[in-house]
Amino acid sequence: MDSETAKKMKPESLMMSYGYKPELSEGAVKCPIFQTSTFVFKNAEEGKSFFEVAYGLRNPHEGEELGLIYSRINNPVLEILENRLTLWDGAEDCAVFESGMSAITTVLLEFLKPGDLLLISSPLYGGSDHFIKKILPKFGIHVAEFKVGQCKDDVIKIVEASGHAANLALIYIETPANPTNDLIDISCSKEIAEYFSSSNKNEVYLAVDNTYMGPLWQHPLKHGADLVLYSATKYIGGHSDVIAGACLGSKVLIKRVKGLRTFLGNMAGPNTGWLLLRSLETLKVRMDTQAFNANKIAAFLSGHRNVEKVYFPGNLTEKDGEQFAIKNKQCLTNGAMISFDIKGGEKEAFRFLNSLQLIKLAVSLGSTESLAEHPATMTHVDVDAALRKELSITEKMIRLSTGVENYEDIIFDLNQALEKINL
Repeated sequence: MDSETAKKMKPESLMMSYGYKPELSEGAVKCPIFQTSTFVFKNAEEGKSFFEVAYGLRNPHEGEELGLIYSRINNPVLEILENRLTLWDGAEDCAVFESGMSAITTVLLEFLKPGDLLLISSPLYGGSDHFIKKILPKFGIHVAEFKVGQCKDDVIKIVEASGHAANLALIYIETPANPTNDLIDISCSKEIAEYFSSSNKNEVYLAVDNTYMGPLWQHPLKHGADLVLYSATKYIGGHSDVIAGACLGSKVLIKRVKGLRTFLGNMAGPNTGWLLLRSLETLKVRMDTQAFNANKIAAFLSGHRNVEKVYFPGNLTEKDGEQFAIKNKQCLTNGAMISFDIKGGEKEAFRFLNSLQLIKLAVSLGSTESLAEHPATMTHVDVDAALRKELSITEKMIRLSTGVENYEDIIFDLNQALEKINL
């Protein structure tokens, strides 16, 4: 398919073939797994040329692409996958990793150095929270934190009060937040980055963890983000059979990310890449179904006598002010993640979880099967207890990832488990 034809088509159509040339793989209709560690050079001169570009010793000539060297650096499966992933977010380039956390940690390590300040939103996924607050300080990196509802001026004051405002290097936000579904204004976060970029005379970048909305339902780069991150395990993989991560952005920034990835050695393997290529073909139909189901389920939970509160973007109204406005500006659907507080505490929450029959009691999200877990004692157990309470991540909260099952069956299972809370 030529590039002009591709420009006229939707991403869901291009997921079947974009970037792949069957004639280079014996005419196979699907990209094969290039399960190899190394690649043969045609001659020594070619090997020299490839390494010069790979190590940045020279800029590639016009039209020259990095040749295949070693699967820690590049692999045909990953190159095709990365090309296809750029289509959803409108990114220039993409780097795929062996896990979401490896994508996140690589970005943090690449764009931060000792003495720098990192500004984060709260809450974050528990793994991100742990790395940022307990690992990065070991490298002399400072952290400032802001919460939902704090305006631009409030956040600027938080940075200035940290004593490290002159060294702010990166803003890292997660929206919607895991597990509360709180929304952070991406464009406002970019304005904060620009404010300190002009003050510090060095560019402050904005990175957005977009895992909760996936590549279909929110496009952070279009709202000013410099980098967008995913646990590709979730919707992109979507079958609970692969662990992966991805980072997207400009060619300049992703070149830096890929450079560190090469030396950390945390790129995705060929088999992981092949599984993700397979999953991309059904990404839209899966996510469409999950979003449809989630709306039905949230409506049911909102009316159940044993449910105190439902945390779901679709429940926001004009009365919710800024959160409602952010949703309408950024989110293309309500997503498929629902958290809710049951009446009671840990005992009742566990009774509910232990009573589920169709829905699986497991962490992770975005897969074909519905999953439920208890954030306070599972995914977010390592988050400071006082902060958990402040963020409403309490013993009565349940996190539900909506799958592609018939929504009536999911609701049946939720109802029968909720009815057992009072037994």
